[in-house]
Amino acid sequence: MTIRTSEAATDGRTRVGGSPVARVWRPVWAWLRLDLRRRWLSLLMLALLVALATGTVMTAAAGARRGASALDRILAVTSPATVAAVPNEPGFDWEAVRRLPGVEAVGTILLTGSYAIEGHPEIEVLSPAMDDETMRTVERPAVLAGRLPDPARADEAVVSPRFVETTGLSVGDTVTALLPTPAATDAAALNEEPISYTGPRQPLTIVGVVRSGWWTREPQDSPGGLGTTFAFTETYRENLVGATGDAAIVNAMVRLSAGAAGIPAFQEALDRLATHPVETLNVVEDQRKFRETTTFEAAGLAAFALAAYLAAVVLLGQAVVRLVIGATADLGVLRTLGLTTRQATVAAAAGPVLATAAGLLAGAGAAVAVSPLFPLGSAALVEPEPGVDLDVSVILAVSGVTLLLVAVAATTTAFATSVGGVRPARPRGSAAARLAYRLGLPVPVLTGVRFALEPGRAGAAVRPALVGAVVGVLGVVGSLTFQAGVADAAANPARFGQTFAVVSIVGFNDRDFGPADDVVRAAAADPDVVAVNDTRVGVATVERRPVTVFSLDEVAGRPSSVQVLAGRLPATPGEIVLAPGVARRTGARVGDVLTVAGRDPADGTPMRLTGLAFVPQDPHTTYDEGGWVSASGYHALFDGGFKYHEVRVELRPGASTLAVRDRLNEAVGADDAFFVVGDELPLEAQDRFRGVAVLPRFLGAFLGVLAVGAVGHALFVGVRRRRHEVAVLRALGTTRWQARAIVLTQAAVIGAIGLAVGVPVGVLLGRALWRAVATSTPLIYVPPVAALALALAVPTAVLAVGLLASVPARRAARLHVPDVLRAE
Repeated sequence: MTIRTSEAATDGRTRVGGSPVARVWRPVWAWLRLDLRRRWLSLLMLALLVALATGTVMTAAAGARRGASALDRILAVTSPATVAAVPNEPGFDWEAVRRLPGVEAVGTILLTGSYAIEGHPEIEVLSPAMDDETMRTVERPAVLAGRLPDPARADEAVVSPRFVETTGLSVGDTVTALLPTPAATDAAALNEEPISYTGPRQPLTIVGVVRSGWWTREPQDSPGGLGTTFAFTETYRENLVGATGDAAIVNAMVRLSAGAAGIPAFQEALDRLATHPVETLNVVEDQRKFRETTTFEAAGLAAFALAAYLAAVVLLGQAVVRLVIGATADLGVLRTLGLTTRQATVAAAAGPVLATAAGLLAGAGAAVAVSPLFPLGSAALVEPEPGVDLDVSVILAVSGVTLLLVAVAATTTAFATSVGGVRPARPRGSAAARLAYRLGLPVPVLTGVRFALEPGRAGAAVRPALVGAVVGVLGVVGSLTFQAGVADAAANPARFGQTFAVVSIVGFNDRDFGPADDVVRAAAADPDVVAVNDTRVGVATVERRPVTVFSLDEVAGRPSSVQVLAGRLPATPGEIVLAPGVARRTGARVGDVLTVAGRDPADGTPMRLTGLAFVPQDPHTTYDEGGWVSASGYHALFDGGFKYHEVRVELRPGASTLAVRDRLNEAVGADDAFFVVGDELPLEAQDRFRGVAVLPRFLGAFLGVLAVGAVGHALFVGVRRRRHEVAVLRALGTTRWQARAIVLTQAAVIGAIGLAVGVPVGVLLGRALWRAVATSTPLIYVPPVAALALALAVPTAVLAVGLLASVPARRAARLHVPDVLRAE
């Protein structure tokens, strides 16, 4: 093969055929063709590694961006409500509400009316619309398939995505609505008997699959929902509201022209209109909290993408450098025949750069292919455009940065190696090796310790292997420790202050359904019950803000374990405890004196804030919004009245919630009370952790792969670069099994250092991260323990290093000693 080069002939002009440019770069293309044929498998493996790493990063980053913007994108197209007014009073004057200043739209819904879907009793039906505004001028949902129903058609309906998943039915299919008789509706409204659907039957054609940012947003575990039209309500009005309609309760979704800024004025006007405080649900605040959830999930996914990318840079960098150094060494012969430094640099770097480009294309294709699986968690509940998503900015950013880093690493390595060659490191002793020598350990063990800790004359990659092992173990243990905290929060309502396992609603709107004292005594008598709180719930005004307050009225001798975050629980009529969210919004601190009003907003009473504590989650209050007052303090505020009267029951650890519920229902009788499992109500804060629970596992696995790659690289390179030392030992009498022991000892030392440093640091790091998350959520911090990870850390590390060392150990044992010594 004849190679003709001339750098002087390169004058920057583009020529063809036998031009100087062609003569300069023809050897590069010739080498590249040869290199691709000779090392195609290594380059293919690099391309696959790039595809796996960058595809994962692109998928996670694009999913994070999609999830973070999902709520804002759906709110932009759904005419969202600003506030929901829930007076829960029959005969409330909604026409007067429509005339209030700043009210842009009002959509009324029937709270007490109900119907069922034949053959699908699990389906949740939306509250019937009491006008044609709902799903038209307020909370107009995004259409995922089909169209919105015609408000004038009683036989059309829309369903949620979960409905499609649960039933297998979709647009064009028909279901049958089963309605109650007017008498059955009246009896159910008065809590006289459970409702039965023995009235008319109405076929419904599903015309669309929809979702909105609030009204039709469904929980993670929802079986799905179905919504009908105003024409359906008009056609079956008596069946839905009762014979007279006197007991029917209508609530409303309201959109204000000023948005969230108009809520205080609207609340004051609404209270004046009703002549008493009216409970409202701040939809904007609910959306803010939901946005916090989706942002948290997106941040978790983005953090995963960043950590995975940093790990990939290290892993890919090692692979690229190894390939470039090998190619540069092979080009040494051509250098003696006239190949220039620039040509050698480009020729050595071209293969890895091309393989990286191919891997990036494959990774981008994989990211687009799996995009329908995103966004994850809560964001998936509000995504207005599910399906394939091409995030060009993410693909271009990841591809551009990766290709640039690989090109720079490849060319600089190739240039440095071409100019200076591989410079051996100065041998340095280590304290561990000297200790092993003084202990009189066998030569194979002593040599293995030296190989693990000392670079030696061959410049073996020792420090990267140790750092890789430590970071890998630290990352796996830290990720799984953090994941233990996530899993605990996602599964344990007590972390959010939900300690009452069983609940019975014994009264509503100042009227008990039966003898509440009998219910309290029955609950207190159960052997598995450790605390009973006779709870009354009302809406007070704290510093001119509506706050749901709960009375702390414990059965004698059975104090409840309400989780106090700061200070103490209220003990006198002049004391109050607030949830952290209320305290944050009002700027109140423990010890402050607040103005609190009960039924009459104008009749404020000074009350001292004695502490911060979570409150029970219910349909109108989250665990972080509300407050506690003593029984006497509640009576002073509401004069014995209540919105709800509840009996909340706390059980001993290990007790069966369902068994206790069934016993209590049997003890009091179904006509007097109905006990339910208290933690059935989902917590959005728990949902946010369920949405990211899998990410720490993926990150731990990814970092584990990095550790395996670093240690494996060190062992393979160590045997190759230190084959002269092994050959000398073999020539001095070391057996093949002793040569194997050298490599096995080297692997064991690297693994032991990784465990000794990585395990404790990983536990501390995982707990520190979880404490920061718990404080900001907020929730009650409990130090997480990844028991399974800690138990398996040592055996897994032993197995991993053993498998990694097996091949290089066999190579060390099979060295052909004369050839190695002759080559050296």
